[in-house]
Amino acid sequence: MSYRLCRLAFLTAAVSIVSGLCQAAEPDKPRPSEEQLFERANARIEKHRKAGAIVTVVNSSGDAVSGAKIQVEQTRHSFLFGSNIFKWGRVGDEKGEAEYRRRFADVFNFATLPFYWPTYEPKKGEPIHDQIEPAARWCKQQGITCKGHPLAWNYAEPRWLPDDSQQILDLQLARIDDCVKRFSGLIDIWDVVNEATHFDRAEFKKQAPKYTAMWSEVGQIEFTRKCFLRARQTNQKATLLINDYRVDPPYVQLIEKLVDEAGKPMYDVIGIQSHQHGGAWTNRKIWEVCERFAPFGVPLHFTETTILSGERGWRRSDRGQAWDTTPEGEAYQAREVERFYTMLYSHPSVEAITWWDFSDLHAWQRAPAGFLRKDMSPKPAYDKLHKLIKDKWWTRTSIETDDQGVARFRGTLGDYELTVKVPGGEPVTLPVSVVRDEKNEFSIRLP
Repeated sequence: MSYRLCRLAFLTAAVSIVSGLCQAAEPDKPRPSEEQLFERANARIEKHRKAGAIVTVVNSSGDAVSGAKIQVEQTRHSFLFGSNIFKWGRVGDEKGEAEYRRRFADVFNFATLPFYWPTYEPKKGEPIHDQIEPAARWCKQQGITCKGHPLAWNYAEPRWLPDDSQQILDLQLARIDDCVKRFSGLIDIWDVVNEATHFDRAEFKKQAPKYTAMWSEVGQIEFTRKCFLRARQTNQKATLLINDYRVDPPYVQLIEKLVDEAGKPMYDVIGIQSHQHGGAWTNRKIWEVCERFAPFGVPLHFTETTILSGERGWRRSDRGQAWDTTPEGEAYQAREVERFYTMLYSHPSVEAITWWDFSDLHAWQRAPAGFLRKDMSPKPAYDKLHKLIKDKWWTRTSIETDDQGVARFRGTLGDYELTVKVPGGEPVTLPVSVVRDEKNEFSIRLP
């Protein structure tokens, strides 16, 4: 099932979900405690991440077949579990590269690919499309949905940028058009504008003075609108994100303004960064962040999630200090990963979680952030997440038709293969999708 269809299913439930969230936030109602928020997660997952399905089996004449055994096997989550995949093709040795790819494909169905302008187009007019495309095609072959990140961000700027702001704006919009058009059908989810809330902070003025000056001249919101408009014009079917590290009211206020002339949101998804180098978020913070953005009525993607498996803190590597994974840190990371993912997966508005980075090898800030160590061996957090995604939150069961040829099951939202076996007959397999708020009625005709 495509992400677009999943999103449409989400939106049909958005009004009732948001209404429930607003009611839950009423001041006269007691707020659940830290422990209660987590204790109730499994019940929320059962309610929001599963749906009932009905399977009817008939013979070649259309008559009901009773006693038919049906193997129900999930093949893919509709929820997007992912990571950036920045080290694809760059691990440095054949064995490590193979392990990186194998373990990525074994747990994830979502991958973020790098489109940072300074490194993506180091020479004017020479973007590295041919370096990114093989990774995107490999992901597609594995059934992994790709996202491009980011189309517009002023953390740094290409050295060749001109001084004129209008020329910079034109080049930025042309870049959006080029990337989105080039990868249409291969990458149809994009972080369009990254960190627009505080785009003019001091470090960005220093690191990207020309780009930041252009953004200031055009206007914070107006520039952001222009980028979304160009992306939408280039690919009408694309899923477009606004993404930010800010999770406070200023980000809410920016999102409120990111609408077109008719007042319609220009974004399809709200992206939320959750780097937790200093320590994992509490259940309360996780829930309150989700509640803050859920009323916009679109899916929430946690786009950049980090919990360390070593000493916690920020930028220790900048001071020349070793920053390695430790046994104690790995145990901590595994516990917090299970809690964090469980909380997010239980919230009805969250539709994706992306980890940052998949391996410690050249991870952001050189931090021990990965699910894999530098040698590509898995940490306990990887094993823990694998069990959640492919076991606890994965549906495989056997059912049998009744006298009317009908069988029922309740399964995790996603794609399935239903295989029917009857004595003396060849197995018949039907691919189906279990979708939120759909009837999920399937019929299998035996030869």
